[in-house]
Amino acid sequence: MSSILSVKDLNCFYKKESPGSMRRKRVQILHDVSFTMEQGEILGLVGESGSGKSTLAKAVLNMVPDKSGTIGCEDAYPQMVFQDPYGSLNPAKTIGWILEEPLKNRSRMPKEERRRNAAEMLSHVGLDEKFLERFPGELSGGQRQRVCIAAALMLRPKLLIADEPVSALDVTIQAQVLKLLFSLKQDFGLSILFISHDLRVVYQLCDRVMIMQGGRIVEMGRSDDIYFRPQHPYTKQLLDAAGIQAYGEK
Repeated sequence: MSSILSVKDLNCFYKKESPGSMRRKRVQILHDVSFTMEQGEILGLVGESGSGKSTLAKAVLNMVPDKSGTIGCEDAYPQMVFQDPYGSLNPAKTIGWILEEPLKNRSRMPKEERRRNAAEMLSHVGLDEKFLERFPGELSGGQRQRVCIAAALMLRPKLLIADEPVSALDVTIQAQVLKLLFSLKQDFGLSILFISHDLRVVYQLCDRVMIMQGGRIVEMGRSDDIYFRPQHPYTKQLLDAAGIQAYGEK
């Protein structure tokens, strides 16, 4: 199996305001992060808030200017699904406009074909064509996140980065969206980097898991190995905090 994403010795830095000073301090967020992601897999990235998960996602999307190391991606335009389906969609635009916009920017597709593609993508995420005429404010949280996923897939990416995509949804809708992501992975041949702080959600979906602490990958392996045979104390701490007591069992 060939890789879709290869990250080696990645270091990322941000500028932060120093308390009591007008000067901005350069702070290192990621430290020598290295991993390879295989085509067609769902790779989980787990860690507490502030551990560097979103910074890694932005670095892969070339949204972090101050960085070193190498990032090799087989997809020229990887796409991202964000945590907040409410803030991710322009409230002044219809769903049809939102879905067609990537095609306007990246292709010369005629209007009728763009509209047809948008309707087809809505069908893929479980929404009717009538949603094309609606505005985001008329949709539920789960419906909005389905639209966000549809928008991310309009350019047919090979790599999808999902940054806490179900954390703002209730448990029932979470399960539906997770099932949808797995189905889309199969339908479109997607590779998904799935970022979450919820170990239970990650176990349901991911083939392999990376554990991030303080901007470093401290453990990585198959899901069953991470959950049932963890090696790093921080991994065990996260499992305990989530009430997952089964590690060490076979």
